[in-house]
Amino acid sequence: MKTNSIRRAVLATLVATAGIAIVPAAFAQAWPSKPIRVVVNFPPGGAADQLARTIGVPLSEALGQPVVVENRAGANGNIGGEAVAKSPGDGYTLLMSSGGMVSINPHLYPRMAFDPAKDLVPVAAAARVLVFLEVKPELPVKNVAEFMAYLKANPGKLSFGSPGNGSSPHLAGEMMKAQAGVFAVHVPYRGAAPAMQDLLGGQLDFMFDPGIGLQQVRAGKLKLLAVGSPKRSPLFPDVPTLDEAGLKGFDADSWFGFYAPAGTPAPVVERLNREINKALASAAVQSRISAIGGAAEPMTPAEFGAKAAADSTRFGALIKTRGIKAD
Repeated sequence: MKTNSIRRAVLATLVATAGIAIVPAAFAQAWPSKPIRVVVNFPPGGAADQLARTIGVPLSEALGQPVVVENRAGANGNIGGEAVAKSPGDGYTLLMSSGGMVSINPHLYPRMAFDPAKDLVPVAAAARVLVFLEVKPELPVKNVAEFMAYLKANPGKLSFGSPGNGSSPHLAGEMMKAQAGVFAVHVPYRGAAPAMQDLLGGQLDFMFDPGIGLQQVRAGKLKLLAVGSPKRSPLFPDVPTLDEAGLKGFDADSWFGFYAPAGTPAPVVERLNREINKALASAAVQSRISAIGGAAEPMTPAEFGAKAAADSTRFGALIKTRGIKAD
């Protein structure tokens, strides 16, 4: 009798364990059965918003469900990031963010309401977004060498703007100052657009532009000196990188991509990665990404996670050395 009871208990345990193993697979087969929400943790019109909406169209077609974009901006992306981190890991809520929220913010904020490395899982890279070193036309320089010489001859007299403390354009400026041994005054703004307006108006001397001022470059209203990336931009193939101009290893690229709440089933993450990478291979999506100064570079979830970890290490060291703090 006792043996039969033990057998029944073992059998019940095996059935329960098998059921647990089957649930994710069955869920993945049924998923998606309703619209998918993509939270963008920056304002409408920015790079993250444009990427989410551009990729959302082919992703919706591939999955057979609407992809709804919702903007939840604030605190350098932390507000939207927290909203997704605390959402159910059921595959119906995603985050589109710059890599800064994951790799930079933990070094800027002494306390965060969530841990990006633990509470979010990488799904797919969307684009590598470059920053462009642009100066106002009145500045008497034609190239990086002349610009560096001018900075050294005028310490503290030039100013540069950024979308805010700890943003990629700000870190690019601090990286340049540290490597070149120059000093310029940083002026933080609440967004790239107002900083660009002041650069165009002459209130600022230069800026690391995340792509919004490229039309002004083409119109001759700004001078583009270099790209803060390891690779030249296909939009301006004749413009050198800062690495080529003498600042060896200079890399201020920001990687934008999709994340999901921790606990999202692996088959769902794999499916999303596969469909997003297919979307990135389309000429229409690549053209749209290129228009905002970016480049589509698909990755696996593991590769995307490793890139975020590597960026956290190198940017964290810069933030500590330069004493950078959040706004």
